[in-house]
Amino acid sequence: MTAPEPTAGRNRGSGVWPSIHAERAALAADLADLTDEGWATPSLCAGLTVREVLAHLTAGASLNAVRWLAGVIRCRFDFDKQVSVRLAEQLGATPAATLDRFRRAVPSTTKPPLPAVAMLGETVVHGEDIRRPLGIRHDHPIETVTEVARYYSGSDLVVMAKGRIAGLRLVADDGPFTTGAGPVVKGPTLALTMAMTGRAVHCDDLRGDGVEILRRRCGPA
Repeated sequence: MTAPEPTAGRNRGSGVWPSIHAERAALAADLADLTDEGWATPSLCAGLTVREVLAHLTAGASLNAVRWLAGVIRCRFDFDKQVSVRLAEQLGATPAATLDRFRRAVPSTTKPPLPAVAMLGETVVHGEDIRRPLGIRHDHPIETVTEVARYYSGSDLVVMAKGRIAGLRLVADDGPFTTGAGPVVKGPTLALTMAMTGRAVHCDDLRGDGVEILRRRCGPA
């Protein structure tokens, strides 16, 4: 199954799509010269390699609401199975095929029944799920990670984030993001975002009385 054409599922009213496309393109570029060993590296998503996470991102860019619902029904409302099935569809026979499928999905505006900002969050967070284990650093625009942080801090849709940071005050030291009240968790916006979505390793980049509370609340990604 191939990735959708760039015009599929277009949402012209959203200003988020240029950021999504830029983040996808940056990730594709970062992975251009990855070795077979690199592709097999465990990601920050429990049980998935970096290659599998990239295929998951391609799947997300290939599913409109109708196809998503049809898949959910086919999987008898087992959402984990639906994710696994769609990932397998986009994996391809080789790592090169996986990357090629993702590259073709870069300009897509197709999405499941989620707000566009959720797709931006998926791209940023899963991009870091891939990059961190590989030792790849990407400087996200502060406007992009701030928008993602604000979205996750107010939502438990798809991934629990709002509930995870309840009773804590998160403060970015590289941008305008702040939220909540309670013991302070302070650090880069990206690290705050990754920690609030359950990536405990990113708590190492944070400081404050609330860090260990947040670390304990982080489970498998």
